[in-house]
Amino acid sequence: MQINITGHHVELTDSMSEYVHSKFGKLERHFDNITNAQVTLSVEKTRQKAEADVRVAGGQLFATHEHDDMYAAIDGLIDKLDRQVIKHKEKMKNHK
Repeated sequence: MQINITGHHVELTDSMSEYVHSKFGKLERHFDNITNAQVTLSVEKTRQKAEADVRVAGGQLFATHEHDDMYAAIDGLIDKLDRQVIKHKEKMKNHK
């Protein structure tokens, strides 16, 4: 899976990038047909925002999460994507 990470009004550190990659690894364990993900980390005043556009076999998923802490925003984002991936996987299974 290819992951593109961009920062908007935030400096992307190596640890942030590694954190995103490790969290997306969790998603891949649930559903291995994820082709690529575009992750945008941004700061708006005091809010840290993480959003992702994920391409999967048979569709596209999008989620966004805001928090005071960037790592917590990434965690929230992954939780939302995780639920969407499981739902998408069930849909794919039912269509066969």
